[in-house]
Amino acid sequence: MMGRKIVALAGGVGGAKLALGLAQVLPADELTVAVNTADDFEHLGLYICPDLDTVMYTLGGLANPETGWGRRDETWNVLDAIGKVGGETWFRLGDKDLATHIERTRRLRTGEPLSSIIADFAKRFGIAPAIVPMCDEPVRTVVKTDDGDLAFQDWFVRLHCEPVVRSVRFAGVETAKPHPALRSFDGLRGVIFCPSNPFVSVAPILAVPDVRVALQRAKVPRIAVTPIVGGQAIKGPAAKMLAELGHDVSALGVAKYYQRLVDGFVLDVQDAALAPEIERLGLRVKVADTMMHDDSDKKRLAEAALEFVDEIAADGRH
Repeated sequence: MMGRKIVALAGGVGGAKLALGLAQVLPADELTVAVNTADDFEHLGLYICPDLDTVMYTLGGLANPETGWGRRDETWNVLDAIGKVGGETWFRLGDKDLATHIERTRRLRTGEPLSSIIADFAKRFGIAPAIVPMCDEPVRTVVKTDDGDLAFQDWFVRLHCEPVVRSVRFAGVETAKPHPALRSFDGLRGVIFCPSNPFVSVAPILAVPDVRVALQRAKVPRIAVTPIVGGQAIKGPAAKMLAELGHDVSALGVAKYYQRLVDGFVLDVQDAALAPEIERLGLRVKVADTMMHDDSDKKRLAEAALEFVDEIAADGRH
């Protein structure tokens, strides 16, 4: 018997957008959004969780609609004042956003787990679906470049993704323990890989010990939604990373990367011609409009993804 719950693997703005679409469609107790934490870092003495906060602000209706990250109606008084006394201002932290980081840092220092803090924040922001970090232990994305090893936010924000990427590793992941939502996927309705960067948003989640094996063994439908449309990343450096790490810069390249982890792949209408090649990988393909400009687009894509999950379940192709 097919379960009712969906686990969505997410990171970044694309992941947050589809998570919101799923939250619009599913009852709250049927959705868990498991979020990458390997791009977390300490800055200005504070513990910053970019992906978790982007998902949280998006589901709470608090995100900046222009950027997709940070808070709407933000002010920048603290950052401006920090700059005037010689502090670093390359990572943009608004005043409302700073309140989240200050309180999270305080609670982490008392020994409270990150998962507990995020659950409490989500409740206070009126978010009903579960938002969970991939693990409570610190894991850090390190980007090996021609300019040396760089912390992810240094490469991504401070250096604007300019250094050429040679490889990516996740420092500390070996001793991390997966959140309970990621320890077993049996009994779910399905698992959805959101249209997030495969290398720095989804790969860290898969690198947490036992998660990849649990996914491979799961007898439930697993689908991925493409983050690449027409050879371009919808947002962020995914296309650049595909090229520099030796993959096809296309939805096909992403499908090959996920080949042994998913049963189906959601392809954008602009790339429909790639469907036969992806099917030759042994994956089912659903062609849909994956661009999410507004909330109705997010809901429509979520409905298409869930329909695909159910089609795979009905065919027994998982």
